[in-house]
Amino acid sequence: MPARGRVTPSCDRPHGTSSAPAASPPGGTGALASGEETAGPRCCSERGSELSIVLAGHLGEAAKAEAALADPSAAVRAAALSALRRLGRLSGSALRQACRDSDATVRRRAAEIAAGVRSVPLGSLLHDPDPLVAEMAAWAAGEQRDSGAVRALAAMCVEHSDPLCREAAAAALGAIGDPRGLDAILAALSDVATVRRRAVLALAPFEGPAVELALRTSAADKDWQVRQAAEDLLDP
Repeated sequence: MPARGRVTPSCDRPHGTSSAPAASPPGGTGALASGEETAGPRCCSERGSELSIVLAGHLGEAAKAEAALADPSAAVRAAALSALRRLGRLSGSALRQACRDSDATVRRRAAEIAAGVRSVPLGSLLHDPDPLVAEMAAWAAGEQRDSGAVRALAAMCVEHSDPLCREAAAAALGAIGDPRGLDAILAALSDVATVRRRAVLALAPFEGPAVELALRTSAADKDWQVRQAAEDLLDP
């Protein structure tokens, strides 16, 4: 099978966040760093508390940020995670605890941060009932190149009800490149177009007759982006 050098698999940024590529540190919105954005109308006092913790991350006020990990507001707790990461003071135990937080906003922020912390497993978040959390966890597992997550990612890739989660799982399996994930990627080539686009790119680290056939079939896909990706991978 010809060597493939034009396309490399990547576990792109989850759809619910900024469009920065996975190879880059998680990007934020507006003037604030990653994880410091907010969503939805909230009371002024809660918004003020959140901004205060965001500023603590820029002003070196680690103690203030650490105390905010126990704040009643999920938005403040999430901001505290980002502030402590910025300060280099976020412990593994605090991050693992945040992965078990009762609020999906905090769990999703924890998954995002865990992308760069291999010591924090993402298994439970890959099964999170909130699709945005599960999607972020899949992206993070791909960033970690976590071969221990392959089984859960493969199941997500073919079974999850949310196509964004299936797409993120396919991307992560391609980024990890473990042969145990190949069958799920091949199955994803029969999914909706957005998932097929990700799945065909995820074939980049794999070789063999099944991969060759899948690429040639995808080169005739009705979606032009799927066709283009397959042709790029087939091009010697």
